[in-house]
This record gives sequence, C-alpha cells and structure tokens, in this order.
Amino acid sequence: MKLFYKAGACSLASHIVLEESGLPYEIEAVDLKTKLTASGADFSAINAKGYVPALQLDNGELLTEGPAIMQYIADQVPAKHLAPLADAMARYRLQGWLTFIGTELHKNFSPFFNPAASSDWKAAAMANLDRRLAYVAKHIDDKQFLLGSEFGIADAYLFTVLSWARHIDLDLNKWPALVAYQSRVGARAAVQAAMKAEGLI
Repeated sequence: MKLFYKAGACSLASHIVLEESGLPYEIEAVDLKTKLTASGADFSAINAKGYVPALQLDNGELLTEGPAIMQYIADQVPAKHLAPLADAMARYRLQGWLTFIGTELHKNFSPFFNPAASSDWKAAAMANLDRRLAYVAKHIDDKQFLLGSEFGIADAYLFTVLSWARHIDLDLNKWPALVAYQSRVGARAAVQAAMKAEGLI
C-alpha cells in the first residue's frame, strides 16, 4: 500500500494508523499547491479530489477520505483492536466520533489555514472550537482514549487535529485533559515513527 500525504495534515492520522497496524506500506509526499508528488507524478491524476490522504491499495484501487482509509486499515488487522468489529454499538460510537472530529473539529480549524478566510469566519470557527473542545475534554477526563482503554483510529484523528492548535494560537492548556491526552497519544511508538517520517519531530 502507498499513502499519499502532506506533512502534518489530516493524512497524518492515516499514517499513524498504518504504523500502528504493522502492515507493510510506503508513503509519498504531495505538494498540494503544484499537485505534484515527490516522485513528480500528477496527483490530480491519482486522486481527482486533489487532496490528501489517498491510499493506493496493492490491487491498484484507491481509497480516499481519512475515516474510510483508517477503517479499512483497522479491518485488515482485527487483532490490533484499532476499530470495533464484533460489537455493533461500539462501531456506531466510533462512527460518531469520526464524524464529530471531521465536521465539528477538523472543519473549524480549516479557516485558519485559508488565506481567503475573513476575520469574522475565523472568530466564529474559534468559538465553535472552544465549545467542541470543552465537550471532548469532559468526555476523556476519566478515559485513556475516546472509546475507553484501547487506542483506536479515532484517537489518531483527534491527536492529529489537536496538533494544529499551536499553529493558530489556540491554547489547549485551558483543558488539562486534552493536554494529558495529547501527551499520552504522542508518546506512542507508532505516533513517534509517523511524525519522524514526516519531518515533524
């Protein structure tokens, strides 16, 4: 498998899950401005959506969208418990978290990386982030990870999104549970390996 990524972007979550899985994989960086990959390929011809992550499977098929990619990887290695399989309700809770992180957190960070975003848009997004992060902090205050005691794919996604806070002057220290969570997840060997491979640490 090959993961197309941009260092530190949402594709980091898929990269972390690949590393956690223990499956063989390759990575190739993408310049999202020029739409060229590190090897000089036209990324738009690989993924018509034009953004990362994109996972090229061994059979040549392409998977896009982080939550779908992460669930696919998790399902290849059920013994790793990266996503619930047998417990349907737990799987629905996972879906709920992936959707929440994608729509309520990820998308509210987006204006701060968009040069065209107005100050009003950014202010509204920051207010949304403040409310949503307070909710997450309360949820994980007495838990190791989002779904309980085991690290899973939603944690890879949340860790990645929370790592953007330092780029937009969002101080996570007002939520000690989030700071502790980031430290806990960030110390994992797979997270360290993915971040090193992307030149983030």
